[in-house]
Amino acid sequence: MAAAAVGCGGGWRRAWRRGLGGPLPVPVPIAALVPVTVAVPARRPPRVVARNAGGGAVPAGKSGLAPWVPVVGLEIHAQISSNSKLFSGSQVQFAAPPNSLVSFFDASLPGTLPVLNRRCVEAAVMTGLALNCSINKKSLFDRKHYFYADLPAGYQITQQRVPIAVNGSLSYSLCIDNKMSQMVTKTVRIKQIQLEQDSGKSLHDDSRSQTLVDLNRAGVGLMEVVMEPDMCCGEEAAAAVRELQLILQTLGSSQAIMAEGQLRVDANVSVHHPGEPYGVRTEVKNINSIRFLAKAIDYEIQRQIEELENGGTILNETRAFDSKLGFMPEPNLPPLILYDTKSLPANVNHQQVVNIDWIHERLPDLPSAKRAKLVELYGILPEHSFTLVNEDGLTEFFENVVKQTQMKPKKVIGWILNDLLSYLKQHSCTVKESPISSVLLADLLNLLEKKEISASAAKQVFEELWKGEGKTPLEIVKEKKLQLLEDREELEQICQAVIDEHEKEVMAIKAGNQKVINKLIGLVQRATQGRSNPVLVKQILEKKLSE
Repeated sequence: MAAAAVGCGGGWRRAWRRGLGGPLPVPVPIAALVPVTVAVPARRPPRVVARNAGGGAVPAGKSGLAPWVPVVGLEIHAQISSNSKLFSGSQVQFAAPPNSLVSFFDASLPGTLPVLNRRCVEAAVMTGLALNCSINKKSLFDRKHYFYADLPAGYQITQQRVPIAVNGSLSYSLCIDNKMSQMVTKTVRIKQIQLEQDSGKSLHDDSRSQTLVDLNRAGVGLMEVVMEPDMCCGEEAAAAVRELQLILQTLGSSQAIMAEGQLRVDANVSVHHPGEPYGVRTEVKNINSIRFLAKAIDYEIQRQIEELENGGTILNETRAFDSKLGFMPEPNLPPLILYDTKSLPANVNHQQVVNIDWIHERLPDLPSAKRAKLVELYGILPEHSFTLVNEDGLTEFFENVVKQTQMKPKKVIGWILNDLLSYLKQHSCTVKESPISSVLLADLLNLLEKKEISASAAKQVFEELWKGEGKTPLEIVKEKKLQLLEDREELEQICQAVIDEHEKEVMAIKAGNQKVINKLIGLVQRATQGRSNPVLVKQILEKKLSE
């Protein structure tokens, strides 16, 4: 590895002796189920006294001799994009009235049986292929027994033992020292992807001392993506989850909207000294924002370091997996059999089977491929391609502008990232909500490229377009009288007036400080209300100053 992000040493890449993906914690009584808000107070980062070969900072102990090695693994639950649940025909809809989307099977009425949703299987296969996994042609369903009020059957149907996909990898990139121009690519191993059903939701009414249960979510299809502990800090984990989120959204296998609970992350964290046994891990559960994920992991790393340095011990807050007691085969579901082109039986009904090769051939371009194509096709910088792909809808917006304007892509990207994206963030808007369409921006850039307006005038037009009053760039230019000043004689008079009024700057220029001429150009621009061509203004000023 050529480089590593500060705080995430490349030398920390080790696997835990035990795999991840164990069962959920042993449930607590209903009376103890209360909403919990986890606050992350500001804390000082660990002291840094050494750096690894890749440049990553290594947090050290009080002695300053033995660095701590953080180890981070993730378990990610992604809700599958499907109109119906994993084993029933109940509709899937966010924020529906409580218990309005519950079938007899979801409520675990006696005599009801599960029917596997083909769409969910195909989504899991697609995701596994995109994450470089091996797809198991035969996978099994298990019952994981635990007792929550929002799990009416008393068990969850999952695929812990023989999941649908195993042994994959995810490459992700992050910047060094928060510099987009300095990025490093890293890889985290994917242990497995398994299908499983979601549980319901407990609603706590403290005023009445009641806990109510909404089963709308019970039985919704999930993919659990288990990442090996190949990460070492919150920044790495956040970057990996963001890349996974983009892949899921690109595939359409999950909308992965964290605010709606469609992507939930559990982080397993431990620390140890190099050469010593691995530390006891703790689990930070149900993290529902990427920003909080990074903070929560770094906070937990720091907490464990301080606890150990103060003579304390780390408690294993994740219940151990017991293969004998925790799981049993699901008797109502036969093994899930998948095929490829070679193993597909003759005269089979293609609607009744899932063909791995057929899905693989139809995979869309993944985010990494999209970025590479943008760089190759438009000649933009790699870091710019990351911003385009990472912002929903921004790539399409950029490409639409490029198609409709005479301006080169390298100049268009500046307007997209520096102006449009800046306005969107200031007003908390998405690309789709932008009052400036790709057509309007292209028209504006064409005026600028044809030298009908100056760059400063174009900024004024952009600001007017943002108001969303339905005017075209040309109408705004005429209304505000922003056309370039074409009368050279008038422009020369304005330049001379600026020279006469700023003797100090003129003397500095004649003394050899050529940078000061930019100030004079700006003054001329102000005098002409942005209607002058800066290149022409500079030529006139240089000529007059040399006389």
